[in-house]
Amino acid sequence: MAFMAALEADLRALSAEARRRHPAVKHAAEHAILKLRSLSSPSEIAQNEDILRMFLMACSVKSVKLSVIGLSCLQKLISHGAVASSALQEILATLKDHAEMTDEIVQLKTLQTMLILFQSHLHPESEESMSQALGICLHLLESSRSSDSVRNTAAATFRQAVALVFDNVIRAESLPSGKASSARLSSRVSSVADNVTRSFCHALLHDRSLASNSGEPTMRENLSDVGKLGLRLLEDLTALAAGGSAMWLRVHSLHRTFALDILEFVLSTYVAIFRALLSYQQVLRHQICSLLMTSLRTNVELEGEAGEPSFRRLVLRLVSHVIRLYSSSLVTESEVFLNMLVKVTRLDLPLWHQILVLEILRGFCVEARTLRLLFQTFDMNPVNTNVVENMVRALALVVATIQASDSSEETLAAVAGMFSSKAKGIEWSMDNDASNAAVLVASEAHTITLALEGLLGVVFTIATLTDEALDAGELESPKCESNSMECSGQLALLCMDMVNSTWLTILDSLSLILMRSQGEAIILEILKGYQAFTQACGVLRAVEPLNSFLASLCKFTINNPNEGEKKSILLSPGSKKPETLMDQRDSIILTPKNVQALRTLFNVAHRLHNVLGPSWVLVLETLSALDRAIHSPHASTQEVSASVSRLSRDTSGQYSDFHILSSLNSQLFESSALMNIAAVKSLLSALHQLSSQHLSGNSQLSGQQIGSISFSVERMTSILVNNLHRVEPIWDQIAAHHLELANCSNPQLRNMALDSLDQSICSVVGSEKFQGISSAPHQFQEDLLVKESETVSFEYAVLSPLVILYSSNKNIDVQMGALKILLHVLERHGEKLSFSWLSILHMLRAVTDASEKDLISLGFQSIRVIMNEGLANIPVQCLDECILVTGAYGTQKTDINISLTAVGLLWTATDFVVKGLISKSVEQANHTNEGVQSGAATKEAKIKQIPPKQVVDYSKLFFSVFSVLQKLGVDDRPEVRNSAVRTLFQTLSTHGQKLSKSMWEDCLWLYVFPMLEHVSHLASTSSRDEWQGKELGTRAGKAVHMLIHHSRNTAQKQWDETIVLVLGGIARLLRSFFPFLQQLSKFSSGWVLLLDFIKNSILSGSKEVALAAINCLQTFVGSNCPKGNLESSYVKSVLNIYELVLQTSPNFKNDSTDKVKQEVLHGLGDLYVQAHSLFNDDMYLRLMAIMHLMIKSTMNPTDYDSELGSIPAVQRGILEIVPMLHPTTTLSSMWAPLLLELLCYLNWHEGPLQKNSKQIHKQDPDALVNGAKRAFVERSHLNDSGSKLDSVVGCGWGILFVEKLVPIIVNLFLEAPPTERFSASPEVIQGLGRCMNTRRDNPRGTLWRISAECFNRVVTDEVRQDNANCKSDVNSYRLSRARFWKEVADVYETFLVGSCGRVLSSDVPSADSLTADETLEMSVLTVFGNDVLKLQKDAPVEVLQRLVNCLDRCASRTGSLPLQTVGLLPLHCSRFSLSCLQMMFSLCSCTVSASSCATVSETSEVSIPILMERCEVILGQFLADENDLGEHPLPSVRIEETICVLQELARLIIDIDAANALNIPPYLKEALGKNKSHGRSHLLSLLPTFSELVVSREARVRELVQVLLRLISSELGLQRLT
Repeated sequence: MAFMAALEADLRALSAEARRRHPAVKHAAEHAILKLRSLSSPSEIAQNEDILRMFLMACSVKSVKLSVIGLSCLQKLISHGAVASSALQEILATLKDHAEMTDEIVQLKTLQTMLILFQSHLHPESEESMSQALGICLHLLESSRSSDSVRNTAAATFRQAVALVFDNVIRAESLPSGKASSARLSSRVSSVADNVTRSFCHALLHDRSLASNSGEPTMRENLSDVGKLGLRLLEDLTALAAGGSAMWLRVHSLHRTFALDILEFVLSTYVAIFRALLSYQQVLRHQICSLLMTSLRTNVELEGEAGEPSFRRLVLRLVSHVIRLYSSSLVTESEVFLNMLVKVTRLDLPLWHQILVLEILRGFCVEARTLRLLFQTFDMNPVNTNVVENMVRALALVVATIQASDSSEETLAAVAGMFSSKAKGIEWSMDNDASNAAVLVASEAHTITLALEGLLGVVFTIATLTDEALDAGELESPKCESNSMECSGQLALLCMDMVNSTWLTILDSLSLILMRSQGEAIILEILKGYQAFTQACGVLRAVEPLNSFLASLCKFTINNPNEGEKKSILLSPGSKKPETLMDQRDSIILTPKNVQALRTLFNVAHRLHNVLGPSWVLVLETLSALDRAIHSPHASTQEVSASVSRLSRDTSGQYSDFHILSSLNSQLFESSALMNIAAVKSLLSALHQLSSQHLSGNSQLSGQQIGSISFSVERMTSILVNNLHRVEPIWDQIAAHHLELANCSNPQLRNMALDSLDQSICSVVGSEKFQGISSAPHQFQEDLLVKESETVSFEYAVLSPLVILYSSNKNIDVQMGALKILLHVLERHGEKLSFSWLSILHMLRAVTDASEKDLISLGFQSIRVIMNEGLANIPVQCLDECILVTGAYGTQKTDINISLTAVGLLWTATDFVVKGLISKSVEQANHTNEGVQSGAATKEAKIKQIPPKQVVDYSKLFFSVFSVLQKLGVDDRPEVRNSAVRTLFQTLSTHGQKLSKSMWEDCLWLYVFPMLEHVSHLASTSSRDEWQGKELGTRAGKAVHMLIHHSRNTAQKQWDETIVLVLGGIARLLRSFFPFLQQLSKFSSGWVLLLDFIKNSILSGSKEVALAAINCLQTFVGSNCPKGNLESSYVKSVLNIYELVLQTSPNFKNDSTDKVKQEVLHGLGDLYVQAHSLFNDDMYLRLMAIMHLMIKSTMNPTDYDSELGSIPAVQRGILEIVPMLHPTTTLSSMWAPLLLELLCYLNWHEGPLQKNSKQIHKQDPDALVNGAKRAFVERSHLNDSGSKLDSVVGCGWGILFVEKLVPIIVNLFLEAPPTERFSASPEVIQGLGRCMNTRRDNPRGTLWRISAECFNRVVTDEVRQDNANCKSDVNSYRLSRARFWKEVADVYETFLVGSCGRVLSSDVPSADSLTADETLEMSVLTVFGNDVLKLQKDAPVEVLQRLVNCLDRCASRTGSLPLQTVGLLPLHCSRFSLSCLQMMFSLCSCTVSASSCATVSETSEVSIPILMERCEVILGQFLADENDLGEHPLPSVRIEETICVLQELARLIIDIDAANALNIPPYLKEALGKNKSHGRSHLLSLLPTFSELVVSREARVRELVQVLLRLISSELGLQRLT
């Protein structure tokens, strides 16, 4: 335990300290340590006295160190309850002995121990021990040997001991524990009003606390022992305060000031004791009050301590507490005390004495509970003196001394400084080195300040009590209209008596100080008093005090300084230089006092607006003067213009005084809603009178006059806005005044009236009252107008000023103002209008005739609001008029933007109309169902009851909108007509599905088709002259014009833009509604008109128009064909258009025609893709004829775009379209014409379509004949000469185009059905061959490569194709296949022999190019051997012979070269030759599948003789070259070729047919056939050559020959003999 450890540590410290000089103490300490270790808790220590005696022994030595340690240990033991109660006397004796010691530390330790003793369980309970303990404290307090710190500690300890004693009395007597407030006076570092409020609230809480604890205490005579002990202590303290001796405390003398201070503490803290215990109250009445009365006497000279100010202060405080806390029980004594205090204020006593008394009186005044108690006890009791009234008069007399003072100004300044310090929250103080005169002034100021605060305390107390009476229901609020309630309650009567007895005295004093003071804080405090007292008088209905205070307050609101004051202000150091030279007669300076007085006046008027009565006149005059001051250019506040110090205020973010006053002025009239109607009318009349007296016929008015009129108008508007709930009685009065001002000649007043009228009308229309009386259904009947005549008249009355102003007043500003007001009404509250729409629309229609742009703009803004937001609220009769007015704004020429926006509003109108159509159809359906259920008769009766006006003809409205749009669609302004056209077609596209057939027919024949004709006519007759832009200025004497884009610089071009929009609209209609339009009765004739319009647009219009027309057709086809909505007749009509365009299009080349042709191409492609199911053979041939026209028009030998690396745009379009034209299954017979036609484009000679073009389309017969002849001559030349044939490939076309066209042709060919493509296959092969032959002239080109790859694809597919289904026409098929194989042989002979494996260019190609070329050659060779020769099924023998010979010729290139040049052959050439040789061996081999054995056998029979001859030639050439060179080595090419032949011969195995074709004796063939050993019979034909090669010098050759000879021996069946 920490406590045990601390004790042990202290014992060790004692042992160490007493080791030398006090061995007994040391021994006892060590013994106590051992004893302590055997104890475990404080209770065990308390039972064992050895520990306590050890510390007492240490203290008895009276050594300072040992005593300090011993007292500290005693404190610990007492604090922890480790001391038995029986040890109290020993401890007190020890403490008394230590109190005699002179050491300060020991004395302080003694007092500390004493306090702990009082607070512990050992606290003295008997009178003896208590007197002994308190005596120790008083001894140290009064001892001359005690230091100041010891005395202060002793005083504090004694005070705490006294408090503990009386706390014990409270507990012992079972009294309430709540204590009274502190005996100190209320804080002066706060406002008087705050002090009053705080003290009142604190008193209420204290009273409630006492009542909740024990209720009202009863007097008791018997006391407990603790109570008697407290009573003994109180009697001794009273005796000591009176200068006597204390018998019980055994103290002969004590400072009376200290004794009085303790008494003040007891009286102010333990109120319950004196109120409940009779003995204590008797002491208070007889002893304490007697002491105080004696001390208060001023007619004898007091000596000694009793004459000191501190003693006087304590006496007065005690008197104050007696009066505050015990006046109800000590009535006589309190009255005596109060009269003595009031009397002191009139005596010529020292200022400090007066100050002390005034502080006490001020404290009574600022405590509402105390002042109320005093007034009830004394003033309201006729037996007693009117002490409160006397007290107020005494304070007023003190305040009045300022008039007789010689230094009144200094005193007032000091008073203001004291109030300012208090407002800042600090105590006012004077410099230490101040002179005696300054001290005197400060003292006088202090007395006046205290008296003034006391008077203000009375004022605020009356206000607080009045509010309490108001809350209690004893009084009626001044805001109520009824003022009949009289003061009947007890508290209300008390307040009324207080007002009647004090108001005159208070008013004189407050007005005196307010008039002579300049400080902000004191002015604010006094004006608060004015406000509080005036409001209290108003609540109490005290008319005379109310009017007197109001009159006094108004005197301080507006200050017109005299000449001396003006001069001093202007010349003050803080003022600005008088550079403005203001008129001194008009200058108005508002001092801070004026500003605060005005604020106070506003507050009073707000609170008492219904009880001011005749005083309203004075208030309004004051407010009018204030408004003139605010708006006066020479008005200012003193803080800016005068040399006074700036008042303490938060300047950041705060309004100036003028702004704040203006706001308060407005708020006063805003509160008129709380006034009764009579008061409101009186206010309006007064304001009207004020305005009229300044309004004259002269337009030049002074600023003061305009300010007064502005004040009246603004306040009228404010009153109106705040009285909208009862606007009818006051509207005429307000409107008449506004019209009067609007018609005056002064423009400023006119603008003012218009702005106010705007706010007034909008407020009235937007009010809930107007909504209730003016809301009418969208469709109203005639009888409804009669029933609501009053409502109608009021609505007309509200809006009639606008119509009157616009029609009767010709001033542009007034007309614009009327339109602005109307716009605001429509924007904010248009939905509330019902009966004034026609007059509004007529007014807006009249605006379109005006010449001023601003007027039209304002009027159109109103129309825009109506069309966007108000159509649903407009009566039926006004809808058509609204549309016509909108159209009028569209046709006006003043502002084009307004016209454009008006067109947009018509679109909004169509939305509204269509919604009505839908709802109407739904209603009709519902009526139909109801009719079926309830009967036709009932339905007819209901319909007859509906007046015709209620039925909305939405169809008529719809056509009204279209009529306006049609009129705007031919406007001479491009922007307007384009917007109208766009809107018309958008409307039809958006809402077309909601229109009936009859409406559609009317729209088309009355509006759409007439618009087409009108637009076409105006466009054709428009000017083509270029326009000049708007003139911007001049430069060097010449006009400078705004630039206009070349696409819009003529009327013709701008009409073209309109036509483009028309075409776009037509396309949208055809896309969305074509199936529906087909059902219309006159659509066929309309379709003819439409096609004629589109055709003329393409042929006669600009590029943009033509493209738009073509796009219209494309959109029509693309949107309707997939849905199956088109018939073939529509497709033919579109083809007619395209054909006609191409026939009539110019032949020269430019961007415009190219673009049109591109679009036509895309149109043709889309037409076929979308409508291919509608095409027959004739239509397809016609489509191809049209394509031919297009392709022919793009043929231009001088076009070098391809040389620049690009394809012309039209040709690109052709390449995109051609793949789309592949015939469908129903048009399978068109494959051959299509392919033949495309093949002709490779070298441009006429195809079958052109030769029969007379039957396809009508053209010039001579031109067709000439073209056919020319094509025939070209084709004959092409067929005659290969070189000529190759040179014309791509004639008239760029090489890039041909490169792109070749794959397209091949893809189409491969897609064609086998039954249709066999007839075109020879021409395809022939065309590809021509393209492949371009390698000879352009080996680095890509055309031959592309063609070679495509050739491989075609040949492979044709050879592998099963043409069983194609043999229905056997003769045609055979002829076609024979031509096919002939063309294949021609291509291979030309390409392989002439190009492949040869050196074709003198330039050194790159390695990549060589590799690519060689790879392509090998692929051609592979296809040739593996696919063509091996897989062919129907190739003629002569063709096979040609093909094998072709392959043999390629294989013979190396062997045919002389020995001198064979070494110079490039590697790729030798490799190709060897590949061809190996391919021949592959053809002769029989290692193939059985399915292809027959075709391979046929090929082998043809190939084997040629191969054997080639082998013999190669081997013979090798022998000849070897003999010619002798010892020199042969070229590697020759050796490799020979070795390859020998190796392939060794591997080759042939079948029986191939063996029979060998050139060997017949008997060998028979023998080999019988022995079935014909597989290597080809070696027998070369046996003589092998016999010569045995002696070759080349070792590899000899080895291979040996192998071959062994194979021959084996084939013949010969073996070694051994």
